[in-house]
Amino acid sequence: MKRALLMLLLLGVGIGVTTPSYAQELIHGALTAMGGADALTQVKTLVVKGTVRFWEPEQSMVASGEPRHAADATFEMTGDFTAHAVRVDWVKNFLYPSPRTFQFSEIITPEAGYVIGIDSNGRNKQNRETNPPGHAMSGLRFTATQRELRRASPSLLLDMRNHPDKVSASPAITIGSVTYPALTYQPGPYAFIVMFDPQTRLPARIRTLDYDNVWGDSTYDLTLADWRTLGGVQIATSQHYEFNGKVVAEIKITDVHANTPLPAGRFEVPAALQGTAPKPASGNVPYQWVLRRQFIGTYLDSDHPSFDTRATDGLRLVELAPGVQHAVGGSHHSLIVELGDALAVFDAPVSDWQANWTIAAAQAKYPGKPIKYLVLTHHHMDHVGGFRAYAAAGATLVVGKGNADHFRKMLAMPFTRNPDLTPRDLSKTPIVEVADKYTISDGKRQVTAYLAENPHANGMLIGYIADAQLGFVTDLWSPGAAPLPDKITPALAAVVNTVKKAGITPLKFAGGHGATSDYAPLAALAGN
Repeated sequence: MKRALLMLLLLGVGIGVTTPSYAQELIHGALTAMGGADALTQVKTLVVKGTVRFWEPEQSMVASGEPRHAADATFEMTGDFTAHAVRVDWVKNFLYPSPRTFQFSEIITPEAGYVIGIDSNGRNKQNRETNPPGHAMSGLRFTATQRELRRASPSLLLDMRNHPDKVSASPAITIGSVTYPALTYQPGPYAFIVMFDPQTRLPARIRTLDYDNVWGDSTYDLTLADWRTLGGVQIATSQHYEFNGKVVAEIKITDVHANTPLPAGRFEVPAALQGTAPKPASGNVPYQWVLRRQFIGTYLDSDHPSFDTRATDGLRLVELAPGVQHAVGGSHHSLIVELGDALAVFDAPVSDWQANWTIAAAQAKYPGKPIKYLVLTHHHMDHVGGFRAYAAAGATLVVGKGNADHFRKMLAMPFTRNPDLTPRDLSKTPIVEVADKYTISDGKRQVTAYLAENPHANGMLIGYIADAQLGFVTDLWSPGAAPLPDKITPALAAVVNTVKKAGITPLKFAGGHGATSDYAPLAALAGN
């Protein structure tokens, strides 16, 4: 009977024949292959050690190019299945966007999550940046962390066995040359599609269907391989997270101990943090943003992705010159420039939510003037995440040399899971690719995007509004965010070199991060 059902499923008629009894057969087979339900049930505590390598495809040097190697890490995870508590002790060595080392712990209980930092004596050897301070996790981070802990837990199959009402049919899924029988399990606000190895019967992939601000409807898989008996049960010692088929995290399990007595206070939260945690996030959680921004060490642990945890007044417009508004107040900023009968905007950061806010604010400030151009300084996820809202509003995209095909692919992707924009066809959105410079003019005002050779991203653009003598730059320099360094850096040199090559005379620069700053001190630092 099992063989017949499996054959039917693999032949592609699975959704018509998958029954509750068959679902339980798949679950039972997986539990048996993992060492048996009884053995797994007897695991009360688990201590797991391992290493992780992280990559971020949307911080690549080349658009659609090789993912950026972001960090290497070691961890020790302690789980108490009776108390439903987990502690993860991390040492993360970040390579991008700058070299630094963070050492901290995460404690996750059923009610809340906490980040346990260490004091300033814990600065890394390069003395470049302190570890994160202790704080309660945002509701977004707590929910995203809970989801990933549950996805990777050896008890997931036990939960599926014990809650058959939350298990439903899923058609078989073919990846490469392998067709996997699959079930969907929805234990809470998220659903896992669990795929089973047709040969070993072990769980092979655990998938969620996520929304990504760059690629729209996306798959996020945990792949499980190299199963070994550790701590009395079968453990997948090789685990990869794949985003749309690209590896973004590679985990190697090096040691596992089951039912080891745990030190007292292992899950104790400092008194100063107790009772400070937000409620778990619900609704449309931007899982990919929350998880992958942690891969590069830049997630701000805010319950609103657009805002720094220190922000109190939200997004707002700041006038920098007549007809020029800086959309600030979040962690990433845009620039709005008024033309005779239309508007141009530089950058579309974070999400379509932020883009919708900026579009509405621009239209309120300049009634009757549509946004005709969206200039994207570069392709990185945090500065283009709201591009769909501008495309839906009829804007032409202006992008750097070599990046047009990348954005055409993005525009062609479905985005039915986008919480901030109704699905529609954006594939015919006009795109201008800047080979050297591109000027938008209404006969009076000239707004120009200049291609900048730089160490951050190919096809980088720097903006300039001639009559205001105002430049706009993202990532290469964050004007006003911090004092200039003692010596010129390659990124800052790229700004100065672009200004010289273009023959422009900016008095100030506004930033995709930071605020505004005079240009003269930067030019002086570069010896100009």
